[in-house]
Amino acid sequence: MARFAFLTAPLRWIKEHPKTRRALFFGFFHLLGLLTSVDAILSVRTAQGAIGWAISLNTFPYVAVPAYWVFGRSNFEGYIVLRRKAEDELSEEERKLATDLLAMRPQAGEVPPPAILLERLAKMPATQGNHTELLIDGEATFRSIFESIAQAREYVLVQFYIIRDDGLGRRLKDALIERAKAGVPCYLVYDEIGSHGLTDSYLGDLKAAGVETHHFNTRKGDANRFQLNFRNHRKVVIVDGHTAFVGGHNVGDEYLGKDPKMGAWRDTHVKVQGPVVQCVQIAWVEDWKWATGSIPNLNWTPKPAPGGENGLAFCLPSGPADEFETCTLFFLHAIQSAKKRVWIASPYFVPDEQFTSALQLAALRGVDVRILLPEKADSNMVQLSSYTYLPVLEKAGVQVWRYTSGFLHEKAIIVDDYCGVGTANFDNRSFRLNFEITLLFSEPSVVKEAEAMFLNDFSKSTRATAADYTERPWWFRLAARTSWLMAPIQ
Repeated sequence: MARFAFLTAPLRWIKEHPKTRRALFFGFFHLLGLLTSVDAILSVRTAQGAIGWAISLNTFPYVAVPAYWVFGRSNFEGYIVLRRKAEDELSEEERKLATDLLAMRPQAGEVPPPAILLERLAKMPATQGNHTELLIDGEATFRSIFESIAQAREYVLVQFYIIRDDGLGRRLKDALIERAKAGVPCYLVYDEIGSHGLTDSYLGDLKAAGVETHHFNTRKGDANRFQLNFRNHRKVVIVDGHTAFVGGHNVGDEYLGKDPKMGAWRDTHVKVQGPVVQCVQIAWVEDWKWATGSIPNLNWTPKPAPGGENGLAFCLPSGPADEFETCTLFFLHAIQSAKKRVWIASPYFVPDEQFTSALQLAALRGVDVRILLPEKADSNMVQLSSYTYLPVLEKAGVQVWRYTSGFLHEKAIIVDDYCGVGTANFDNRSFRLNFEITLLFSEPSVVKEAEAMFLNDFSKSTRATAADYTERPWWFRLAARTSWLMAPIQ
């Protein structure tokens, strides 16, 4: 302490003058708010976000400065996207995979125009020779997943945003332990925030059986240390490099409809086989490499699926480490390019102005635009926000439906003659802050099945109208608008 003896007198003086102490405290925070607002103006992606942060950081720095450190950034630092490597940086195995996948790409004239844009965004090709099976609701989904895991001979790759130590979670644990004890390498990665309640005993049982288990640490690296706004929201299971599952289900009893508060749970997954599985596997490997720094020895030989000759499929991973806002650009392009219909199902609907305008324009062009949302909500703020969009969407002819037969959690889309199922919601978090994955298909039989699924859901829904918002009491509309103002961080 002798080295800092010169501070003794000033510190004593400050201690004896509480008004000066308070003034210095407030002055420090306002200076910090000013400096932080410079960073916000330089780095926040949207003008609205930059303005909002700059004003709050200079007006209420005591609250806004720590909030910005935790929620302010939308760029995820340090995550390496293997797909972006220059050709001369690729390993021999990676070059072979790229060549094999391109060989399974349709002829240039047979690739749908939307796929060309998506290929440039994802740095992966659309491929033919895929077989797709829609899995509707939890029992069908997890029955198929567990059957595939039980048949694994080479490896099992698993990734979920939420894993709970409950009945379904223990079924997954037992399935992985059984395969691991049979000598099949098993790998599990989960989001540390989404699965924050996962018990040490659950993880210990997996590791003791030889299952390699890691969390996807979104706070890894100095630039991300204080950030809590990023999530790895992907739900993926891959078996032996030839079968993959992607969709809305996490691992918890509520996804089987066993939560008495939420009731029946409406969700959708897909099972795919064929070369698109290798593309899903690339996304899983990128996440595993971030979590562990290593890449397992996997099967990288894409093969057409039996009966999948006409099955065109595409994998779109997206996230805050992307060069562009991949998820944003996909949904915008899908809406703007639609000629006949855009049907979107999402449990969380909080679009920004560009999406609202895109939906209005599509409807005004004569496109059949329908949005399917849950009547029952698990987020009051998101639910309230969704009411504010009803008047502007209805005015343009956009139909909004609310599913009433349980809680709707599926993330699905049909645009003209192709459809998609994945993990992305229709909100800012999925567009800009979450790691997501979406699978897209143009095989007529799959699109027809997805259409039947949507029509069945619409039959269990009621039409939401502008009056649901405009005729509510003033305090409800105020609460809805206040929630809407918080859309960027919902």
